[in-house]
Amino acid sequence: PPIQQRSLIPDEFGTRTPLMALSCQPLGSFPPRLSVCVLLIVFVAAASASHDAPQDGTHDPTNVTHKKGFPVLLFNYDHVRTPFEISLWILLALLMKLGFHVIPRVSQVVPESCLLIVVGLLVGGFIKAIGEKAPALDDTLFFLYLLPPIILDAGYFLPVRPFTENVGTILVFAVVGTLWNAFFMGGVMYGVCQLEGGQLASVDLLSCLLFGSIVSAVDPVAVLAVFEEIHINELLHILVFGESLLNDAVTVVLYHLFKEFSAVGTVTVLDGVLAVVCFFVVSLGGLLVGAIYGVLGAFTSRFTSHTRVIEPLFVFLYSYMAYLSAEVFHLSGIMSLIACGVTMRPYVEANVSHKSYTTIKYFLKMWSSVSETLIFIFLGVSTVAGPHAWNWTFVVVTVVLCLVSRVMGVIGLTYVINKFRIVKLTKKDQFIVAYGGLRGAIAYSLGFLLPDHPMKTLFLTAIITVVFFTVFVQGMTIRPLVELLAVKKKKETRRSINEEIHTQFLDHLLTGIEGVCGHYGHHHWKDKLNRFNKTYVKRWLIAGERSMEPQLISFYNKMEMRQAMMMVESGSSAKLPGLISMQNIQPKVESRGRTIPKISKGREEEIRRILRSNLQQTKQRLRSYSRHDLFADPFEDMNENLSEMRFRKQRVEMERRVRLRVNEGRSAEERLFCRVFPISA
Repeated sequence: PPIQQRSLIPDEFGTRTPLMALSCQPLGSFPPRLSVCVLLIVFVAAASASHDAPQDGTHDPTNVTHKKGFPVLLFNYDHVRTPFEISLWILLALLMKLGFHVIPRVSQVVPESCLLIVVGLLVGGFIKAIGEKAPALDDTLFFLYLLPPIILDAGYFLPVRPFTENVGTILVFAVVGTLWNAFFMGGVMYGVCQLEGGQLASVDLLSCLLFGSIVSAVDPVAVLAVFEEIHINELLHILVFGESLLNDAVTVVLYHLFKEFSAVGTVTVLDGVLAVVCFFVVSLGGLLVGAIYGVLGAFTSRFTSHTRVIEPLFVFLYSYMAYLSAEVFHLSGIMSLIACGVTMRPYVEANVSHKSYTTIKYFLKMWSSVSETLIFIFLGVSTVAGPHAWNWTFVVVTVVLCLVSRVMGVIGLTYVINKFRIVKLTKKDQFIVAYGGLRGAIAYSLGFLLPDHPMKTLFLTAIITVVFFTVFVQGMTIRPLVELLAVKKKKETRRSINEEIHTQFLDHLLTGIEGVCGHYGHHHWKDKLNRFNKTYVKRWLIAGERSMEPQLISFYNKMEMRQAMMMVESGSSAKLPGLISMQNIQPKVESRGRTIPKISKGREEEIRRILRSNLQQTKQRLRSYSRHDLFADPFEDMNENLSEMRFRKQRVEMERRVRLRVNEGRSAEERLFCRVFPISA
């Protein structure tokens, strides 16, 4: 017979209500899923009843405990709000970048940075429309999290040879050009403010110089975003981008200097001398900190052969610690990151595995791309967030002075630089360098960093206007101007062993010419540095036999690895031996019907050994000659006599062979004449 069961379960008010009994029918009469559900409900109800029952086993109807039921679904957004919103911002940045490249027509007309700022304006407007506070691009977010990945990517993959060959020109533009822009803009703005009167009459000279130091520096983020899209030639790219990297020290010193002076109100001669000393401390200190961390990172990578997984992490951590250590002492964090990446890269690439190298490369590219996208989006959002103080005179004069001071500075400095350059900068090059001086988020963040300055809001409004003008107007028109002026663009070619051999030959030749002339120039010191690097540094920072590997062999290995990567990415499963990559100056597309011969491991190692031993003879240490003292070589006369005797023997032998051929020709003619005219014969 069926048994009636009752269970007490708590309802939503906490009181117990009896659950009507279920008839204990055979389970076979229920569907399987329904049986499981019924048993589960009964089990949960029984567990709840047993949990609410008195512990002593007695039931007191007067003692009623109010307890809520077990929550099935909870909602606690505040617990994950910060990481969730960060993920949403990154996802928005990636989707915008993806949509930008999906529509090719838009990317050919409008730069990516412009579209990202527009997206930021729309997002900021939507956030403000719903009554929420839009997040602003504050200095902590920008300088500690968004800027380092971009600078590290630029420094780690910096083309060292073009940079070192043009470092003098870059330093002149970065130091002298930035100082000219800051003081010229500050002085003219002070005069305009005094003439305008009204609200601007309260702006003093030190505040104008502070504002000029903020908006005078070229922004590396904006330059990278625009110049990588127009594919300008390597010389112009390294001039503008190198200037944007190295002017950080000047900007930091001028910013802190004028900020302190504007708060105090007086400037002495001693303050000017200390400012000059501070410039060298900030720049050279940043380079030293970056070089130290770069050497530590390279030395650590020497011992990671058994733990390849953590190799990329050392590169990222040492670089970021270099940036933070420089910021602790108010040194140039950008120059520290550049020095760390340039110092670390050749030794790390020789120590880490191919997978680690690929991870470092693509993670840096991904990280810097996301940071760059977020910076431009936050610029748009911060513009909507405000506050703003608009003054037509101040804003318009600021935009005009940015263009005028840049053009005047480039033309004047180029006139002096061309007197010392072998490859002169043409008028077209000067125009691109002047027109490519873009401003970006660094200027906005420095303006945001200002303490409770009475003109902070006005300065921020003018800075945002300058950033928008340079990014939208100059960024959108520089591509058609480059095509209109027929400026030389970058050629996407891969260096071959033939080019590397000729490059090293020219380096050695120019070093020898400088030694003969007694002139210690650029190539002489470069050769000294290469000798020191090969003799001492490589032995400590590179593990195994690769520390003694010649430069040409190292380049050959890199080219072989690059060609193997291209084959893997193209889907080819065949393995190219090392000899094929040596013979082909440029990688050629193999025909489909051609089969590549397979070489055994032993034969491949033998080919590699022959190439390493015979491909390049290491540079021998020869006698150094000077134009002031040339001593006679005792073996010179003997060598000349031997060569003269050898030449005479060869000449006699050649004349004898010619005479024999002539005699043979005459005898043949005489025999023919005798056959034709036997009587005369």
